[in-house]
Amino acid sequence: MVRGVDGVVAAEQAEAALLADARRGDGEAFRNLVAPHLRGLHVHCYRMLGSYHDAEEVLQEVLLRAWRALDSFEGRAPLRHWLIRITTTTCLKAIERKGRLPVVAGEVGFLEPYPDRLLDELTGGDPAMVAETRESVALAFIVALQRLPATQRATLVLREVLGWSAAEVADLLGCSVPAVNSSLQRARGTLGTITGTPRSLDRRDEQVLGRFVQAWQRCDIAALAALLHEDAVLRMPPEDAVIRGREQVAGFFAAIPADGAVTVTQANGHLALAAYLPGEDGGPCPAYGLVVFTFTADGIDSITGFPDPTLLRFFDLPVVHANGRGRS
Repeated sequence: MVRGVDGVVAAEQAEAALLADARRGDGEAFRNLVAPHLRGLHVHCYRMLGSYHDAEEVLQEVLLRAWRALDSFEGRAPLRHWLIRITTTTCLKAIERKGRLPVVAGEVGFLEPYPDRLLDELTGGDPAMVAETRESVALAFIVALQRLPATQRATLVLREVLGWSAAEVADLLGCSVPAVNSSLQRARGTLGTITGTPRSLDRRDEQVLGRFVQAWQRCDIAALAALLHEDAVLRMPPEDAVIRGREQVAGFFAAIPADGAVTVTQANGHLALAAYLPGEDGGPCPAYGLVVFTFTADGIDSITGFPDPTLLRFFDLPVVHANGRGRS
């Protein structure tokens, strides 16, 4: 216990030294000061914006604003709290600047996946934290957030995900505590009609996905269809079209070339495939994008395809696969 206290004191002293140096204009000290918080800030941006690319862009703006405002940090709350304040207001400004109204109908066209390998940086391998973090970025939850007005979105994330008090949120948003409580209640009501608790992955899901890939590559559409839930849904942001039903989804895959390659990965706490198109004359396969799967006890529940090859670099995957018709 004493060692733990000593460690906390040492960390606070190191942070204070970095803060002092950064305030004197030391850019390297500032980078070291904020480094432990960057992944959490990035994930916060992602929850607010629903897009990995947008989160990257806004995080740079956050860091610039934090650098310029460093003298205003009074230390009455932890540095992370101060950085979350800046991140939230920057996200709200970005939402307004992009003219993004709540997506009250149709698909979220700007939706993008988030790599699990980066989420793991937040958890330190703690199983409870892993489950909680992945639940808070599940695709259904991220989509539901984009259906909320921006201030309701911020209120729900700050209160329910980050554990801020109503008074802290009210101070940030410049409103009253009753207004925060009312906003949270409305947000909960909206999300309650859209999302449920996501099902944790298990070994069976990996086996189902493996059989799905094999069936697709064998062009065995009947076997592929048998792995789908009867109400399975296929989405492909930014397209607004949705394909619903086992037979319709299977029919879509029947029309898609199966001669490319796939690599299994994970996104938003879900299993995913990095998909590669067939290469010319059996050569290397160029990336198509990422396909994210969710499961129920009855099979594959939803499939969300993201036809953007650039996403693969965020998953530390190549944009060209050396071999066709393979799984890695």
